[in-house]
Amino acid sequence: MSSDFESYEQDFAVLTAEITGRIGKVPKLVGDEKKQMVANVEKQLEEARELLEQMELEVREIPPQSRGMYSSRMRSYKQEMGKLEADFKRSRIAYSDEVRNELLGDDGNSSENQRAHLLDNTERLERSSRRLEAGYQIAVETEQIGQEMLENLSHDREKIQRARERLRETDANLGKSSRILTGMLRRRQKITQSRIKTVMFILVFYLTTCA
Repeated sequence: MSSDFESYEQDFAVLTAEITGRIGKVPKLVGDEKKQMVANVEKQLEEARELLEQMELEVREIPPQSRGMYSSRMRSYKQEMGKLEADFKRSRIAYSDEVRNELLGDDGNSSENQRAHLLDNTERLERSSRRLEAGYQIAVETEQIGQEMLENLSHDREKIQRARERLRETDANLGKSSRILTGMLRRRQKITQSRIKTVMFILVFYLTTCA
C-alpha cells in the first residue's frame, strides 16, 4: 500500500515542479499566450488536488503504527499546494497590472520591471522556504522512527526481564523439588535399614531358641 503512496508522491513532485515553472512565466506573458498559460496552470492545479485526494485515501489504508510518518508528509504537501494556489493568484493579479502598465507607457514598463524583480526575489525566498520545510520534515520523520525504535527496544527489554523472572522461579522450584526428593530418599533408606535390623534380630532369636 505504501508503494502506491510513494508513486503518487513522485507524480505530485513532478507536477508541482511544472506548475511552479509555469506560474513564474505568467507575469511575463501577454495576450492570448498568458491566457493559455493561465488555463494550463488551472488544469494542472486540479490534477494536483486529485493526486492529494488519492494520497489521502492511501494513508487511511496504512496500518495505524506506520501512519504517522505518511500523515506528516501529507500535511507538508497540503501546505505546498496552498502556496502554489496563492502564487497563482498573485501571478494573475500581475497579469491585470501588466495590461494596465502597458497603457501607461514607460512608467508602466519601469513598474513592471520592478514587479518582475520582486517576483523573482519572492520565488527564491519561497524555494528556500520549501527546502527548509523539507529538511524539517526529514528531521520530524527521523525523530518518529527513532521513537518507534525506542518503544520496540523497551518492549523487548520487558520481555527479557519477564523471561529472567520465569527462569529464576523455575530454578527455585527445581531446588525445592530436589530437597524434597533428597529427604524422601533419606527417609526410605532409614526405613530399609530398620527393617534389615528387625529381620536380623528375629533370625538370631530363632536360631538361639532352636539351639
